[in-house]
Amino acid sequence: MSGSLFGIHAAALELRSQRMGLIASNIANAATPGYKARDIDFAAALKASQSGEKSPADAVVLYRQPSMPSLDGNTVELANEQVAFSENAVGYSATLSFIRGRVENITRALKGD
Repeated sequence: MSGSLFGIHAAALELRSQRMGLIASNIANAATPGYKARDIDFAAALKASQSGEKSPADAVVLYRQPSMPSLDGNTVELANEQVAFSENAVGYSATLSFIRGRVENITRALKGD
C-alpha cells in the first residue's frame, strides 16, 4: 500500500537509507587494512525496485575503485565518502520532505480542510 500511496518516493527513501549505512560503514573502516569501500548504484537500484525485485539494493552494491590505491589494500577515500554521504543525506531529506507533504495533504483531505 505504501508503494502506491507514496509512489517511487517510498522506495527511494529505503534505498537512500541503505546507501547511508554503506557509506557510514566505509567511513568507519577508513583505517581498516584490506577493507573494500562499497556503494549502491542508486539509479539502478531504484529502477530495479520499480520492476518488482525483492532486494534491489543487494543486486547493485558495487565496490568503489580508488583513484589513489593505498598500500594496505583499503579502498576508502575519506573525502569522496564524505561527499557521497552529504549528497545522499540531502537526497534523503528531500525525499522525506516530499513524503511528509504527502501525508499532510492526505490528513487535510480526511479532515475536510
